[in-house]
Amino acid sequence: MDYRHVKTMTDENGIIQFSVNGVPDISSGYTVDDNARALLVALSMEEEDRKKYALTYTRFLYSAQREDGTWCNWKIGQKFIPDIDSEDSIGRAFLACSVAAQCDIEEVHRLSMEMVMKALPNLNKLSFPRSVAYGLVGISFGINVLPGYRAYVELVAKEYCQSLISLYMSHRGPGWNWFENKLTYCNAILPHALFAYYRMSGDKKALRVAEDTMRFLGGTVFKEGFLDIVGNKGWWVRGCEMPLYDQQPVDACSIALAAMEAYQITGRDDYLWMADLARAWYWGKNRNRISLYNIKTGGCHDALTEYGINGNQGAEAVVSFLLTEQAWQRLHKENREPKVDRGIQEEAKRIV
Repeated sequence: MDYRHVKTMTDENGIIQFSVNGVPDISSGYTVDDNARALLVALSMEEEDRKKYALTYTRFLYSAQREDGTWCNWKIGQKFIPDIDSEDSIGRAFLACSVAAQCDIEEVHRLSMEMVMKALPNLNKLSFPRSVAYGLVGISFGINVLPGYRAYVELVAKEYCQSLISLYMSHRGPGWNWFENKLTYCNAILPHALFAYYRMSGDKKALRVAEDTMRFLGGTVFKEGFLDIVGNKGWWVRGCEMPLYDQQPVDACSIALAAMEAYQITGRDDYLWMADLARAWYWGKNRNRISLYNIKTGGCHDALTEYGINGNQGAEAVVSFLLTEQAWQRLHKENREPKVDRGIQEEAKRIV
């Protein structure tokens, strides 16, 4: 696994938000969003790097958490600025801490448990669909480390599940099996959360809605035989044409992780196929036939654009790429030999 660029982007404070081409832009600061994802990457690093980077990202999250359990998302220099705070960043931080609370690195475990416990009282106040979904996935990971709060987190999880199912029932219609009247960013976290809830609860209605919406999403973004992500130039509004650009690495990661969760729960090969193609998007099996992975830096380009690729290689892109690679390798190691497409990997060598 190539961790060069994530190390380049990380200093003693955490992972830096943006880069200009492959050079970290310290003026862009640090975000909870990026450091939460980076913590998940660090937990699966090789042993010699695992402790160092997991501690760095955990300490950043710890410093960003407020007394009420929420997180301030953006730090510039030594000052936290609330300008880009969001419920999504709270959900992502809670998810990362729920996973890290089970870590065998003592300080990572202790600080993550403290953050989870501080976040719990206000956890049920998340209301936006994706923040609810991140919170639900976090609960599915953390429920076993919170035995004294199990009844409470089970209640919050059930409420979150019902909230997502209600959105689906309100918006579904002929040819549209989705939670909203548009598809925007990180769409797959919504069915992913329901798959995760089924894993912890056995709720069959959650599984049905998860499968209905995942099939709808898959039928949309894989219809050309490769992953074609909903572009961020206007997003895809019901009844309109789906924009093809710009396609973001974080969305490929969202789809890959949801498909892997679905495969592990159902055993259906079509989900494995989706996961493989989502992973292959980074390596050049995409609309532009260009690799997002940069072999010279170990980074990932920020977007697939109508003109090729965005030359910058920020934190969100590289941690999304690495999360996908790590999960894909674990899945194939556990279940079957990887379906390696040598042509996809060779394409990456042309990107400089």
